[in-house]
Amino acid sequence: MFRQFRSEVEAALSDALATLDLPTDDLGIERPPDEMDATLASSVAFRLAGEVGDAPPNVASDVAEAVDVDPYDYLVSVDTAGPYVNFHVGERYLADTLDSAAGDAEYGTLPDRDTSVVVEHTSANPTGPVHVGRARNPIVGDAVANLLEYAGYDVDRHYYVNDAGRQMAVFTWAYETFDESDLEGEPAHDRIEYDLVRYYRRGNAYLEEADPDDVEAAEAEISAILQGLEAGDEETYERVGEVVDAVLGGMKDCLARLPAEFDEFVKETRFMRDGSTDEIATRLKETEHAVYEEDAWQLELDEWGIDKNLVFLRSDDTSLYTTRDLAHHEWKFANYDRAVTVLGEDHKLQADQLDAALELLGNDTDALGHVIYSYVNLPDGKMSTRRGTGVMLDDLLDEAIDRAREAVESRMDDRIRDDDLTDEDVERIAHQVGIGAVRYDIVSKQPAKAITFEWEEALDFEAQSAPFVQYVHARCCGILDEAADAGFDVPKPGEPTDVDAAALETAEAEALLREVARFPAVIESAADDLEPHTIATFTREFADAYNAFYRECPVLTAESDELRDARLALVAAARYTMANALDALGVSAPESM
Repeated sequence: MFRQFRSEVEAALSDALATLDLPTDDLGIERPPDEMDATLASSVAFRLAGEVGDAPPNVASDVAEAVDVDPYDYLVSVDTAGPYVNFHVGERYLADTLDSAAGDAEYGTLPDRDTSVVVEHTSANPTGPVHVGRARNPIVGDAVANLLEYAGYDVDRHYYVNDAGRQMAVFTWAYETFDESDLEGEPAHDRIEYDLVRYYRRGNAYLEEADPDDVEAAEAEISAILQGLEAGDEETYERVGEVVDAVLGGMKDCLARLPAEFDEFVKETRFMRDGSTDEIATRLKETEHAVYEEDAWQLELDEWGIDKNLVFLRSDDTSLYTTRDLAHHEWKFANYDRAVTVLGEDHKLQADQLDAALELLGNDTDALGHVIYSYVNLPDGKMSTRRGTGVMLDDLLDEAIDRAREAVESRMDDRIRDDDLTDEDVERIAHQVGIGAVRYDIVSKQPAKAITFEWEEALDFEAQSAPFVQYVHARCCGILDEAADAGFDVPKPGEPTDVDAAALETAEAEALLREVARFPAVIESAADDLEPHTIATFTREFADAYNAFYRECPVLTAESDELRDARLALVAAARYTMANALDALGVSAPESM
């Protein structure tokens, strides 16, 4: 409904400006401040004031008078508030919203766009457990993929596996060289990547601390592994693959806890074995931007405003990660309509170089989007896996569950503990709230801003955190369950509600219904901008509107059957709205808390 209303506003305002012989290129349509009683407003008068030679409020009045609302279904009136042109909906808008949302468990899902998108995220090197500093990638990446699915795209989730770089050669050499007695400490968790990462750490320590002659011999073995991969040697692929697949299996189990799951794990060696990396290198050499300097083939990218050359081939003709990634991206373009990559801020230069090189190779880079994020810190400081000093994602999730369990139990009174919630319920809620708190706290921030994760904020049931918004869904479920137990007519998915939205009467109910109405448009806008944090903002605003309704509008004890049924329909609509907003973020929607 909101999307249609916005389209009507755009059409009506464009026609009005054309009637006044004014430019229509920038309509300035926005959501008005809460104090303005309108569904949408336009600030176009600010832009036109200079051209017209009049004060913005006067321009706004002229524009409002020129708007014709007669052809439209939802746009019923226009007025002004100072320099703003305000657009208002009528009863039909609210009635259609209630009827649509109250019986639609998929509410907020947009029509199929017949457009395929591959979202590549996480793609951490398989050298050990996932640590907290990198946790933002799978959380943001999974939310971006969810959001695009809600917006009607056909989405595949990919993890690009770096199985051809020096790190994996070092890991393979160390795994084959050392045995258990050479390793320090016991695995921190009973999962394979925690066991194997000790070999990687031992290998790095050896290369830094051993005698020069021993290090030289080790480096020769590591180089031989890299050369074997480059030459397509099957035995070398199998040796490296044994380590990669084992560590990756453990990382998958960790990421599934978030949850973040993938449709395909794409190995970079794939693009060495099929010859596409060599083809990329040959094509790059033939461009006018290719130079051979400092014993390597490089691209000069000054034309793209990049002052650091892209090295794409070493003097021994071995490729680099970016060369292989260029082949990887051309494969994406051949198989998908769009490609989105979620990257840490330390890869920003690499992303810019990649885009420039892809354009140089003749690709349409408009089909490529990046989400660049800053890292997550704990209050104690930065983290690192190389020397084993980091905080692992598993540890963060375990502690989140423990803290959530304590918080849930401390909020339970004796009656609820004895009669309503079993131990299994408490454990389920602890997982939903604990992991939800981690995901929500991370995804709710703008990606470019650094995060210091604070437990007190993430698990605060009273503040605008995951538990705060999850509790709205639980309250909706509780009311609907009580209504069903009492024999009242509860809206069912796929069935018309047959209630009168006009019966809702109160400002709080109407405000909540307006929030329900705008949810599909929030999904659309967030997907267009690749900004899942705006969905989190919506959930907080929605929670505020719902809580005001909950305080002022009793449902089961409403004054009349008609009012009760209308409010029940609104609660059902609110439930689906919040459930799907949380689902887009990858956060569980508990039915009880």
